[in-house]
Amino acid sequence: MFDIGFFELLLISIVGLLVFGPEQFLDAVRTTLHWIKKFRRSVDDVRLEVQRELHNDEILKQLKDSASELEHEIRDVAAPVTEKMAAIEQEVQAEIQPSSDSGTTANKPGRISSRPILNKVPDATEAEPHNDTMQPLVAHLVELRDRLLRAVLAILVAFICLFPFANEIYTFVSQPLRELLPEGSSMIATEVASPFLTPFKLTLVVAVFAAIPYILFQVWAFVAPGMYRKEKRLAFPLLASSVVLFYAGAAFAYFVVFPLIFAFFTSVGPSDITVMTDINRYLDFVLKLFFAFGIAFEIPIAAIILILTGATTPEKLAKKRPWIIVGCFIAGMLLTPPDVISQSLLALPMWLLFELGIIFGRLLQRRSSQAGAPP
Repeated sequence: MFDIGFFELLLISIVGLLVFGPEQFLDAVRTTLHWIKKFRRSVDDVRLEVQRELHNDEILKQLKDSASELEHEIRDVAAPVTEKMAAIEQEVQAEIQPSSDSGTTANKPGRISSRPILNKVPDATEAEPHNDTMQPLVAHLVELRDRLLRAVLAILVAFICLFPFANEIYTFVSQPLRELLPEGSSMIATEVASPFLTPFKLTLVVAVFAAIPYILFQVWAFVAPGMYRKEKRLAFPLLASSVVLFYAGAAFAYFVVFPLIFAFFTSVGPSDITVMTDINRYLDFVLKLFFAFGIAFEIPIAAIILILTGATTPEKLAKKRPWIIVGCFIAGMLLTPPDVISQSLLALPMWLLFELGIIFGRLLQRRSSQAGAPP
């Protein structure tokens, strides 16, 4: 699932040794191994529970099938008896029915009516009351569906507007690599449909990126009615900042990271090897980096939310700094291609953004405490 290399693990070990120290580094390794074992044990327990539930479902299905077969057999056996009882009832009613003098149809005392007794049909007032508690849930689901349709429509409109420029968009995205290719070398397409499908996929992703502000606005419009005024004052700036930071992360990857890693990759190979990168593989590579850096730049927002909600404090986050640094390098290993350069280029900004989040969290916490202090 994730591309993990030996040198990335080695870099994480070196960083952990530097930030923890020898003794604390060993304790951190033991703690990590303990949590890994606990996680594996939990996964095994969940898997066994799922298997047990599946086995119980099979047994329940077999019991239902057996009960259905038994019900059909009982009906088959009871059918002749029911028909015989109906015939006997008709004979008895024919024998006790008195002769009619004038052909009147009025019932007389002691006469058994041959009309079947119908079950009483309940009035509307006797019907079970409708469960009004389901109405708010249905209304929320209808609104959620409407918001999702609007988001999909925004993506579709953006895609239709951008698709005529699909080749130009791919040319722009591939420019950091094409500028560094040796003379006489170019990018290639190794699959038949790649010249069409690769720009098509990139245009769809760009349409989603372009529609992110409108998509988040739909999310905001859905959840805002259930929020307090104070929560709205905090949530809207954080939502807008998250969009800006995501775009900043993608821009950082394009203008800073791509030239560095492509310059390294194209220069360290053997001299008799010609670099000819496949356009589809290149797109997968850069999309992964765009997404990784966009998510990584959301760290200040996550830190501020944790501080404002009272889940933690800036002091507690500062004490966890060694763990955060190692975690940044682990995230860089998992979210980037298996090389030390891209891992470091993602981990270092993540660490700096974490520190920035602590600084802003302290400022906001200090402002809120001053606002709540008595005059």
